[in-house]
Amino acid sequence: MKITVINGTEKHGVTYRLKEAFLEPFRNTAEITEFYLPKDCPGFCAGCTACFRKSPEFCKDAKYVMAIEKALLEADLLVFTSPAYVFHTTGAMKAMLDHFGYRWMPHRPAKEMFGKRAVIITQCLGSGERSTAKDIKDSLSWWGISYIRQRSFKLMGDIDWDKLSGKKRTQMINSVTSMARKFATIDYSKPAHTNLMTKAKFYTVRILQTRLGKENPEYTDFNYWKANGWLGKARPWK
Repeated sequence: MKITVINGTEKHGVTYRLKEAFLEPFRNTAEITEFYLPKDCPGFCAGCTACFRKSPEFCKDAKYVMAIEKALLEADLLVFTSPAYVFHTTGAMKAMLDHFGYRWMPHRPAKEMFGKRAVIITQCLGSGERSTAKDIKDSLSWWGISYIRQRSFKLMGDIDWDKLSGKKRTQMINSVTSMARKFATIDYSKPAHTNLMTKAKFYTVRILQTRLGKENPEYTDFNYWKANGWLGKARPWK
């Protein structure tokens, strides 16, 4: 089993501790690859559209983006973590997700994503833990992932792990550990179920790609969909 973790910050704080607790049941059985942002993807998307028009290999940050994409595609389980920064995910996480705009369903989604499972872990001081998770979930769902679970925690008064009450720390650890145990029982040889919402997005985009292809047969995204057989009877979840 392979797990790929995208950490929205390099700080080893509360979010880090929660992520470590989630991974604990997998330490002896899974191959875990972690990326820490912004270190492992330091550049902002420049909006050059090279990934859309040509290939992500032409991105100025290709060496970072391609390494992360390879790990995402090869993983059985994806884990995304982020504290809330002003009600949203960290700028580093947003910057990384921007680099994968070409993998959104209206463009060139990866078939592998439709069968993957993902976990999102977020926490905040005061409020914003859910909107932070939504920032990440928006991208994952448009990549084609249906099976997404999250744990979002609200802290009040302090964000220093060592200063949190023992009761609060125990509650959070137990919550992520409980979720981890459920994920540890999954048979990852079988792809996750693709839900109706994901299929609805796919069929809507399929209509769009068919129309765009008629207007411009050389359109990159249209040819990608055509090559995968998705404009015919093939489906990425089968």
